[in-house]
Amino acid sequence: MAGWGQGSAATGAHRSEAADAGSLVLKLSQSVSHLGRDAAEVRGVLEDTQKTVQQQGQAMGALVSELQQVQGAQQGIAQGTSQSLTAVERARAALQGMGAEVTAMVQTLKQVSDAASDITAIALQTRLVAFNASVEAKRAGEAGRGFGVVADAVKDLAGKVESSSKAIMSTVAALDARIAVFSNELNAGGAAGSAKGQSAIHSAFAAVAGDVERIAQAARQSLQTTEQLAGRAAGLQQEVGQTMRNLDTAFACSDRFLRLSEELIEQIASSGVKVEDSRYIEAAQAAASEIAGLLEQALAQGQIKESQLFDEQYRPIPGTAPAQHLSAFVELADRLFPAVQERMLSLSEKVVYCIAVDRNGYVATHNRKYCQPQRAGDLVWNTANSRYRRIFNDRTGLASARNQRPFLLQTYRRDMGGGKFVLLKEASAPIIVRGRHWGGLRLAFGF
Repeated sequence: MAGWGQGSAATGAHRSEAADAGSLVLKLSQSVSHLGRDAAEVRGVLEDTQKTVQQQGQAMGALVSELQQVQGAQQGIAQGTSQSLTAVERARAALQGMGAEVTAMVQTLKQVSDAASDITAIALQTRLVAFNASVEAKRAGEAGRGFGVVADAVKDLAGKVESSSKAIMSTVAALDARIAVFSNELNAGGAAGSAKGQSAIHSAFAAVAGDVERIAQAARQSLQTTEQLAGRAAGLQQEVGQTMRNLDTAFACSDRFLRLSEELIEQIASSGVKVEDSRYIEAAQAAASEIAGLLEQALAQGQIKESQLFDEQYRPIPGTAPAQHLSAFVELADRLFPAVQERMLSLSEKVVYCIAVDRNGYVATHNRKYCQPQRAGDLVWNTANSRYRRIFNDRTGLASARNQRPFLLQTYRRDMGGGKFVLLKEASAPIIVRGRHWGGLRLAFGF
């Protein structure tokens, strides 16, 4: 009796120790689960920050490029204004040369006018001589008649010459007056540089030169400012690059930390001790097996060809945002998957979704509440409610789709669009059809 009592006591002690160990493992799994949740939250924040810094880096790169283009344009302006000033100076020099030429022209015209005046005087004298000759011819009577005719002709010709020379003098005088005004305009450059001493044409050139010089000065100041901005922007770009590298390091650390917490939970679940996640893992495995059986049955009955079931030629659906795609097995998935996927939603109020995805993360058909037709132009609503016919190839999505171990447990933030995220756990199990890995069953649930 004593021995039996000792044996019962030992058995009771072992049971107590086992219970204590199970309780310890359960508490450990809960702690690791919370740790995984925090790690996923940190990873999500780092991911958001990384995206923001990447956008800033791209913006800084674009700014540096734009500033370089502005610098090039300003250098072109500076070169152009320099050429403009040179051209204005050449024009001024040409005007001065033209002034000298006009002055010579005025002198020439004066000589023409003087010559015309001499011709007029000579013509007048010729007329007087011809008139006297005509009088003498009349006195000579019949003997001087022929000479009189010649005298009259000379008088008439002299009158015409006088008339023409006077016209020449009048025209030259008018031209001389106009050229004189133009000559004054050209030569009145203003020795003292005063506005009153300058002619209109020289004032215009001075104004043009002043405007060009102001443009050149503004371009020089702008170029200097732009060079300073470009230098600062380049420095900021380097700082953003360093920040991105630091974020990459932190991101990699958070990934390892998250993966470690997930592996700990998987090891605890694989130990045989029932933990909070066990029911979801077992449900995912059962659903994956059921989906695999339905697909094998469809193949056996000729409902679909194996090449169609493993189709990877995803055809984009035009006008969809986020992008949706079609594949050769969507109709079969629409018929077979909902019965399993919808039933899994009733497992617990914590279950958010249950979907079968192929090895590339393609979701042919989602749970009915997430299979809403897209609304044109409403990206936020579509992201949250039209989650079927889409490819989820993010870290979590691809890991679940390509996992071939008995199960995989992950913690992640689910993007619901519009900057909204939901922190979830996900148990996944592989779907094997005729010995080939088709994809995975993803069962997501809240904490």
